[in-house]
Amino acid sequence: MTPARLAVRRVSTGAAATVVAAIAAMVIAGPAGAQDAGADIVATSLSGLPAFLAYFCLSLIVTTAYLAIYTRITPHDEFALIRANVPGSAVSLGLSLLGFALPVASAVAHAANLVDCVIWSVIALVVQIIVYFLVRIPIPDVSQRIAKGELAPAIWLGLASATGGLLSAASMTW
Repeated sequence: MTPARLAVRRVSTGAAATVVAAIAAMVIAGPAGAQDAGADIVATSLSGLPAFLAYFCLSLIVTTAYLAIYTRITPHDEFALIRANVPGSAVSLGLSLLGFALPVASAVAHAANLVDCVIWSVIALVVQIIVYFLVRIPIPDVSQRIAKGELAPAIWLGLASATGGLLSAASMTW
């Protein structure tokens, strides 16, 4: 038997032994013990619910604030253009939103507390604004072209925003 197959067999045997041990513990403890173990698992899992709700609500708040601020900074009205079925506006705003959400997700995963998460979310917002202005260097009329329904500048802006967000998120993994 090759060393690789032997290693797989050992892992499989170890996993099987763990499952057998868990089943044996339930049989020995009886139905009441199994119910207690199940209740403990649920209680342990739900003990993180308050933190989940706090970070999730915070994420929704900072994302809403991001959309309000970002759409005020850009000269074109993204939501009016989306309502008018201008795909470029949806592409650029959607990818910008993704570019913001990536570092917010990283901040949630790495923050010491809610205040820390807010600070890094604000930094993510600043990065997205900087990216918007950097995108305007090679394409100064990017907003006007998006408003006219051109797709290429919208894709350029959106992917630059997503890239900025990805780099920002990676930088938050201290």
